[in-house]
Amino acid sequence: MKIISVNAGSSSLKFQLFEMDNETTIASGLIERIGLEQGIVTIKYSGKKIVNNLEVKDHKVAVDILLKALFENHIIETIDEIKGVGHRIVQGGEIFDSNCLINQKVVSDILDLQELAPLHNKAHVTGINAFLEVLPNTPEVAVFDTTFHRTMDEVTYLYATPYEWYTKYGIRKYGAHGTSHQYVSSICNHLLNKKDSKIIVCHLGNGASICAIRDGKCIDTSMGLTPLEGIPMGTRSGNIDPTIFGVISKKENKTIDEILNALNKESGLLGVSGISSDSRDIEDAMKSGIKRAELAFNIQVKRIVDYIASYYVLLEGLDAICFTAGIGENSSVTRKAIVDKLKVLNIYLDEDLNKLRGQNLISSKESSVKVYVIPTNEEVMIAREVIRLANLK
Repeated sequence: MKIISVNAGSSSLKFQLFEMDNETTIASGLIERIGLEQGIVTIKYSGKKIVNNLEVKDHKVAVDILLKALFENHIIETIDEIKGVGHRIVQGGEIFDSNCLINQKVVSDILDLQELAPLHNKAHVTGINAFLEVLPNTPEVAVFDTTFHRTMDEVTYLYATPYEWYTKYGIRKYGAHGTSHQYVSSICNHLLNKKDSKIIVCHLGNGASICAIRDGKCIDTSMGLTPLEGIPMGTRSGNIDPTIFGVISKKENKTIDEILNALNKESGLLGVSGISSDSRDIEDAMKSGIKRAELAFNIQVKRIVDYIASYYVLLEGLDAICFTAGIGENSSVTRKAIVDKLKVLNIYLDEDLNKLRGQNLISSKESSVKVYVIPTNEEVMIAREVIRLANLK
C-alpha cells in the first residue's frame, strides 16, 4: 500500500512515498529554496538521485513538480496507486488537539489559524488543495506539529499576560516541529535503552526549535504562540523585546503587520548577515571573512546554548542531546560551535565522529551527556497516522 507524506516547510517541500506493508521508502524528494531565485529539486528512487536547479515560485508549483517527477520517472504509473496522503501541519492551535482526517472544515480551520504560523499554514493548505484536486477520493490526513507539545503544563505554556487573553483568544505557547521531536526522541530512547530519559532535541533547519523531553513527553519547547518565538532562524528573529514594535513603528512609520513581516521574513540569519537565510551560504561567507555572517552565526549559536542550558536545569540533568533537521544533521561546524560552549556541563564532542554523516554518536568518551546526530523522519510518523486514521489495511 503506497502512502505519500508531505512536509511543507517555510521554504521547502519534502516528501516520501512509502510502501507501508514494511515501511520502506519507494521514493523521496526535497524541493528547497522555494521563493528564492534558484530552487533545488532533488528526487531519489531505486538508488538514483536526480538534482535539478530551477525556479520554484511557490508551494503550488512545488507540488506540481513533485507529482510530475513521480510519473516521468515511472515511480508510479497511475495516480490511483497512492492510497493516502498525510500532511504535516505546523499549527493546530486550540482547535486541534489531535491529528485528523481532512475535509473542507479542517482546511478552513487550518487557514483560520494562519496568523499563528504565517510562513506555514497557508503553504500547507496550498499543498492540501493541490492533492485534493488530483486525488479527490483518496483519504488525506492532517498531522499537527502542536499535538506532541500538548503535554506541557500550564505553568509552561501560559504567558504572563492578562489571563483573559488566553481564555478569549487562545494566547499561549503551542510549539512546533512536534512530529520531528517525537520521532527523534523515540529513536534516542531506543539508543539509550531506557524510557525514563531526559533528552534535549535540537531541530535546526531554516526553521528551528529546541525541545525538552522527559520520559518521551514534551515538557517545554522554544517556539511559542507562533514559530516566531525562540532562537533566531533563517529569516525569523526569535525572541525580542516587544517594545521594539513601538520604536520601529514610530521611527519608520510601519504598521504591526509590516513589522511582523520583517521579523518573520527579513530577520534571523538573513537580517543580521545581509547575505542569505541559508546556513550554507552563511558558512561560506564566514570562510571568506565576512564579519556580519560570522555575527549572524554566533548570535544563533549563543541563543541555542541558552535554551540547552535552561532545559538542562528544567530536566534536572540530561542523558542526551540530539541534533536533527537540515543544519543539525549536516553542519558539523554548527554542532561543534554549540557543544564547545557546553563544557561547563561536562559535555564534549569527538572531533572525528562529528565529521561523520548520518546517524551517529558524536560525543567523546569523557562526556557525561551523550550527543547524537539523528536524521529526522517526520514523514514515516505522518504515514503511520494516515494508516491509523483512514483505517487502511
